[in-house]
This record gives sequence, structure tokens and C-alpha cells, in this order.
Amino acid sequence: MSLHDLHPAPGSRRKGKRLGQGLGSGTGKTAGKGHKGQKARSGGGVRPGFEGGQMPMMRRIPKKGFNNARFAKEFQIVNLESLSSRFEAGATVGFAEMYAMRLVQKDNIPVKVLANGEIDKALTVQAQAFSGQARAKIEAAGGKAEVI
Repeated sequence: MSLHDLHPAPGSRRKGKRLGQGLGSGTGKTAGKGHKGQKARSGGGVRPGFEGGQMPMMRRIPKKGFNNARFAKEFQIVNLESLSSRFEAGATVGFAEMYAMRLVQKDNIPVKVLANGEIDKALTVQAQAFSGQARAKIEAAGGKAEVI
């Protein structure tokens, strides 16, 4: 099999509807937009959330209270089971090692280690944050949890 032999399964892909191709096509003349009106015009239609001039819901609902979304810290998550399966006992596991093993993808977002899974090797783990259980499990296995 070669690249030129590949094609989609029959019926799995449809050609786009060709609008305005003459009266006999079924979608000719007004091209399925009906006669006149705002939605028939070029560039016509209304913006998202528009309710015909009625005060939109997003402006009617009272906005109060605190939302932490602007201040929340974003972390890349690494679980203990993935550390235990990918590193040998006695290893020092920092950001570079996690990145090399594809445990983290981005270099500008801090790493937090969570306690999902078990660890039975003494590892020195360096990360920006640890959950309490993760820190306890790493130290119980004879390793160290270092905050950098």
C-alpha cells in the first residue's frame, strides 16, 4: 500500500453543499436564505448573546462575589506512579528529567507532584509544589521532596 492508494471509506466524506447554482439545483436563487430580512443580507445576523433588543441575560444577572480564576496558579500535574515507573532508585528527578521522559510538556508552567499511585523507590524529587500525601509517600519510601 502506498500513499496514493489511501482514500476515505465510501460515503464517509460528503462534498460541501454548493449554494446559488441555478434554479434547478434546489439551493439556487436565494441560496437557502429565504426572502429579505436581516439574516438574508450580506454579513447579516446578530452577535452571540443578542436577544432582539431585550436586555441580554449576561447584563440582567447580578454580578457579585469573588472569583479566584484571575489569581489561581496553574500547574502541570505529575503523579507518583509515573515517577516510580520511569526512574531508577536513587535518581534525582528534576524538571529536565521529567521533560525528557515526557511527563511534562511546557517549560513555563510549574510542576506539582500528586500522590496518585504508589512509590517504592528512594527518589529525590524536585518540583515547585507537592501535595501533602505525595510528600509523605516519597519520604516513607526513603526519598526526598525538594521544593524549588
